[in-house]
Amino acid sequence: MGLILSIANQKGGVGKTTTAINLASSLSYLERKVLLIDLDYQANATTCLGIHRGSFEYSVFDCLTEETTLQQTILKTDNPLIDVLPARTMVEGVEEKIILNNNRDFILTIQMKAIKEMYDYILIDCPPSLGYITINAMMASDGIIIPVQCEFLAMDGLTQLLNTIRLVQSKKKVNMETLTIFGVLLTMLDTRSTSGYQVIAEVKTYFNEKVFQTVIPRNVSCSNATFYGVPVTEFSPKSKSSLSYRQLAKEVISRHEQTTIR
Repeated sequence: MGLILSIANQKGGVGKTTTAINLASSLSYLERKVLLIDLDYQANATTCLGIHRGSFEYSVFDCLTEETTLQQTILKTDNPLIDVLPARTMVEGVEEKIILNNNRDFILTIQMKAIKEMYDYILIDCPPSLGYITINAMMASDGIIIPVQCEFLAMDGLTQLLNTIRLVQSKKKVNMETLTIFGVLLTMLDTRSTSGYQVIAEVKTYFNEKVFQTVIPRNVSCSNATFYGVPVTEFSPKSKSSLSYRQLAKEVISRHEQTTIR
């Protein structure tokens, strides 16, 4: 049965989508079957996995409004080990429709049951907000990966995110389910700046062993890969960013296996 991980932080520009697509790619290199769910209205994860935004009938938002199911919406990518549940831009009224649903917090959870066993890992790229869409993602997840940018005020806003995680944890506990902070990922480190290392020390002091050993450096290859719409692991396999995401994938698998053994 697959491990479901939401990649979440309501602060934009911290590397959520970049992490989602490159972690998916790196896990596939390690022969894991991955589903990437794109819950961001910008649909960048969908595009970076080679899916043209106008080439499909249904998106994940149609699943959340129960107009279709996950099984009918999942698309294959050029990588045989990666499937994607695509997003579409300019979607309006999704949150309003979710609010009217009696199972508003559990829509994704209910639909996920039919597909969870098909994958080793299901990664959810969350939008930069803490509304019902993100709550649905968290409710359906086993753990959260929190990307934190190695820049000034990196911890700013994390209190609100952590409060939302605690709220979801209490709701899942009623159903004898758990949600953990699977890991905190430090991203966009400028190795030439001392301030970045100060942020690393601050985050490690707060989150302790939850912080991944892997730190993602700021690298021009990542920006170029996004421009060309491919993961950096494919665009520049030997770049520092690519090698870092490969190492992150190994850490994710190791943590997963340790949790399973326990």
